[in-house]
Amino acid sequence: MSVAIKIDNLIKSYGANTVIKDISFTVNRGEIFALLGTNGAGKTTTLECIEGIRKYDSGNITVSGNIGVQLQSSSLPANIKAIEVYHLFCKWNKVLVNQELFNAFGLTQLKNMQYKEMSVGQKRRLHLALALISNPDIIFLDEPTAGLDVEGRVSLHEQIRKLKEQGKTIIMASHDMAEVESLCDRIAILKDGKIAFIGTATELTNDMGKQCKILIKTKSPLQTTNYEQGYSVFTTENIGDTLLELLQICKETKNTVLDVKIKRATLEHKFMDIAREGK
Repeated sequence: MSVAIKIDNLIKSYGANTVIKDISFTVNRGEIFALLGTNGAGKTTTLECIEGIRKYDSGNITVSGNIGVQLQSSSLPANIKAIEVYHLFCKWNKVLVNQELFNAFGLTQLKNMQYKEMSVGQKRRLHLALALISNPDIIFLDEPTAGLDVEGRVSLHEQIRKLKEQGKTIIMASHDMAEVESLCDRIAILKDGKIAFIGTATELTNDMGKQCKILIKTKSPLQTTNYEQGYSVFTTENIGDTLLELLQICKETKNTVLDVKIKRATLEHKFMDIAREGK
C-alpha cells in the first residue's frame, strides 16, 4: 500500500513549551486515519504542520498529493452568500465552477443564504464542499461533526464514506470515539506531544479481552477502589461469577441491592485509560 503522508521526527515548540515531541507515523493512500488526543495533546498543531499552515522546528513531512482542508472554524465574512463564497474559492483554486459538487452537499437551497444565517450543520457542509473544490487527493477534517445534530452527523458520515470509495485519503481529528470506530481504518493517539498508540481500533481494544465493569448500587456502598455516581464499580472478565459473588455478599450482609449495570469495554474506555496513565 502506497504512503500518502509520511512524518519523520516532527518537533514543534511554542517558546519554551515543546508541544510535539519527535513523532513519526505514516498515513496510507485511500485510508481514513484519525488523530486523537485530549485537549492540549498536540493533535491540531500536528495537523496544521502537515497542512503547511504552521511552521515546525525540525523533522520531515512528506505529502504525496494535493490537499483540501475542512477547518473546525472559519473566518468567512458574515454577509457573504454560500454561492458567492463557492465561486470565490473556485476562482482562487483556478478551477471551473462545478455545480454538481455544490448540489451534492445539499447547498442548492442555501445558495442565497448569508454565512451568518447558516446553522452549524449547513456551515460544515459548505466547508467540506470548499475543501473539495480542487479535487484533492488528501482531505483534512478537524472535528467534522462537532455541534451537529444526529441527522447532520449521519449525512456527513455518508459523504466521508463516499470520499473513501473514490480513493481519497482522509485524516481527521475527532473527540467522538463512536465516530472514529465507525469510520476510521487506523488511529493514532497523541499524549503530551508523543504517540501513545497507533493501529486499528480492534488492536487497541484487543488487550482488554472480555474485560467489563459491573456497577452495583446498594443501600450501603460495597467496598471497592472505584465508585461512579453512587455505584460501586468492579472490573472483571467473568460477569457471571463476579456478579454472583457480589450478590452473595449482599445477601450475607443483608445489604439491599438497588440497581445493577454492566458496561463492556469500548474504544472510549481504552482512550481514557491511555489519557489518564501517569496522572
